[in-house]
Amino acid sequence: MSSCTRRRIVRLVLTYNSDFIPATSFPGGIKNIPEEMTVIASAPGKVLITGGYLVLERPNAGIVLSTNARFYAIVKPLYDELRPDSWAWSWTDLKLTSPQMGRETMYKMSLKHFALQCTSSEARNPFVEYAVQYAVAAAYSTFDNNKKDLLQKLLLQGFDITILGSNDFYSYRNEIEARGLPLTPESLASLPPFSSITFNAEQSDGQNSKPEVAKTGLGSSAAMTTSVVAALLHYLGVVNLSSYSGAQHQENLDVVHIIAQTAHCMAQGKVGSGFDVSSAVYGSHRYVRFSPQVISSAQNAIRAMPLEDVVADVLKGKWDHERAKFSLPPLMNLLLGEPGTGGSSTPSMVGAVKNWQKSDPQHSSDTWKRLSEANTTLEAQLTLLSKLAEDHWEIYQSVIYSCSMCQPQKWVEQASEAVSHEIVKALFGARDAMLNIRSEMKLMGMAAGIPIEPESQTELLDATMNMSGVLLAGVPGAGGFDAVFAVTLGDSGNNLAKAWSSHNVLALLVREDPRGVCIENSDPRTNQITSGMSSVSIV
Repeated sequence: MSSCTRRRIVRLVLTYNSDFIPATSFPGGIKNIPEEMTVIASAPGKVLITGGYLVLERPNAGIVLSTNARFYAIVKPLYDELRPDSWAWSWTDLKLTSPQMGRETMYKMSLKHFALQCTSSEARNPFVEYAVQYAVAAAYSTFDNNKKDLLQKLLLQGFDITILGSNDFYSYRNEIEARGLPLTPESLASLPPFSSITFNAEQSDGQNSKPEVAKTGLGSSAAMTTSVVAALLHYLGVVNLSSYSGAQHQENLDVVHIIAQTAHCMAQGKVGSGFDVSSAVYGSHRYVRFSPQVISSAQNAIRAMPLEDVVADVLKGKWDHERAKFSLPPLMNLLLGEPGTGGSSTPSMVGAVKNWQKSDPQHSSDTWKRLSEANTTLEAQLTLLSKLAEDHWEIYQSVIYSCSMCQPQKWVEQASEAVSHEIVKALFGARDAMLNIRSEMKLMGMAAGIPIEPESQTELLDATMNMSGVLLAGVPGAGGFDAVFAVTLGDSGNNLAKAWSSHNVLALLVREDPRGVCIENSDPRTNQITSGMSSVSIV
């Protein structure tokens, strides 16, 4: 898998040298646009291990882990020269290519209102559309007049945008089975990077509760939106993401976060919790959502104000989300397994839970209180384990590796003195908290009439948590039929992957990677980048 390099690949500062004189100065226009004008940004997928549904409401927190599954956006000029009459144009061109879906969509974009008009017959992508509109509007809202003139010339070259998602975002079970391969991580790693995507079949009655594409639940729309926003903001010179430290970099990430959150909410038609976009920007962390009004006010204002003014207000708005550093304790690993049911529709499940809250406020409030307590307990136990690892590394390492080789009921036998007893006690504290979370989530699903933890998932998770070296197992986020997750100790992940395979569950190549959005130094297809290329070992 590619790493986000610290080497600066491109910075389109809006001050042109003599090689980039405006096209109107020369009859032939600008030619031979250099490779350096290509910007490639990537953003990670996520796994929400605590805070499902509760994270929708402040001040409830959720623990979200970013992963090594990344979405890439490649942005470059559509044209390598400007025609002499381009100064009179009021529209520019946009080409959006999704090789994995076999789609190439053409748009015209108004340079006055930033409206997009689709000029081809391909299906539209609202997430990319809003990402483009809001990123361009952000440039106009933050630049002075001189920079706006240069920005106009850059926009007239059009946008050529390519989007690519790591294989781990999508289900490739059918592809593996068609090749006669076993359901193993090694089979996944053998697939070409950025393979064509499997579509869910519609039901015979024409209705379909599943999304169009068979996904694994890693937040592909949020990662895609974030990567496009980041690439465009960097390309247009609004931010510089080439640096990876310091206050200025943090400010740049905050701009990406605000624009990506707004574009993502607009595309969804609602103001969600935003944990998926936050993770795509900042990486793994403990998250408390922003107040919805900061975006809902923009939804109302868009009807009466120019988009660049709306975006300017959003950038100046009171973003009160909270982030705190979090990652799994040492020697613990994230593993995801795909049961092969094609994914679930999160918006419809969230809607069902909200309807249940309205119809039964007392019981729903009690359930949420118990869930919140269990989430807090799990977070506290994992934080304690990290502290114990820091203070007593050798003992911690010994206990974790011993527990990784036996079933949970035998873990207490691995403790021989006070510190090791404290470590084992924290391990059981985390397990008990996860069991309580699962119980409350399952009851909430039954009350709301949705399969938050379907019976098939319950059987799988129970069996998983009884295996040697497995600390936790659950349904991430909103639950349903997406991939399940497990947190394993030491090197036990490989045994779990084999056990899952024997039960028709495909262990994915996903692991926790705490990095957020960043600039890449080359086209991922050139380097054969995929989350499975670096290693098929799951520990």
